Amino acid sequence: MSPSAVASLRGQLALVQPVLYAATARMWRSDAGLPDRYRRYLRAMHQVIRASVPLMERAAGRCEALPSDPVAEPLARYLRAHAEEERGHDDWLLADAAAIGTAPAELTDGVPPPHLAALVGAQYYWVEHSHPVALLGYIAVLEGNAPAPGLAGRLARLTGLPDEAFETVRLHADLDDGHSADLDLLLDRLPLDAAQRSLVAVSALHTVASLAELFDRITAAPTEWESPDD
Repeated sequence: MSPSAVASLRGQLALVQPVLYAATARMWRSDAGLPDRYRRYLRAMHQVIRASVPLMERAAGRCEALPSDPVAEPLARYLRAHAEEERGHDDWLLADAAAIGTAPAELTDGVPPPHLAALVGAQYYWVEHSHPVALLGYIAVLEGNAPAPGLAGRLARLTGLPDEAFETVRLHADLDDGHSADLDLLLDRLPLDAAQRSLVAVSALHTVASLAELFDRITAAPTEWESPDD
């Protein structure tokens, strides 16, 4: 008997997630550059998270245009519900940034760098030109790599920044484990064919690689993070 969709996806991710874990560890290492890295992290994650609800809503709309697809209806229901759960999370990041004196425009304005656009933009392409189920691979990685419990307090101690600057990290550490469990149940209930399972896996693997690159660029000098030529 072939493995379940969840078992197959988790097995594939297990091969590549050490790359993401290493990039995360480098980003959060304790040194004098950590406060500036955290500021860059807020900016980057705002640009990622502000796309979450529109992306899920677009994917749900694409599902609703596929009435004969047995995956489409339950996937659309999940995406609509999850979009409501995620609504406003980008505002949490604006509040975190404000707690350290960063103006909202520093997060909301400007052109996102190409590597960040590639992380999120690939999902729009697959939703529009392949199948909206691709988005489940992206969600699986983002919610399966939630901040560790206690990270917010550790970062506050190490950076000397106010506790209220770490609410998004704290809240996602609490919420995302439950979201991952919901997604696992959905993946094993959906009647995915071989091509759809492959698409979910490709999306997830791309997300791991792109997120690791993003974290490494946050860790690097600001000029590397912002360069439009990279």
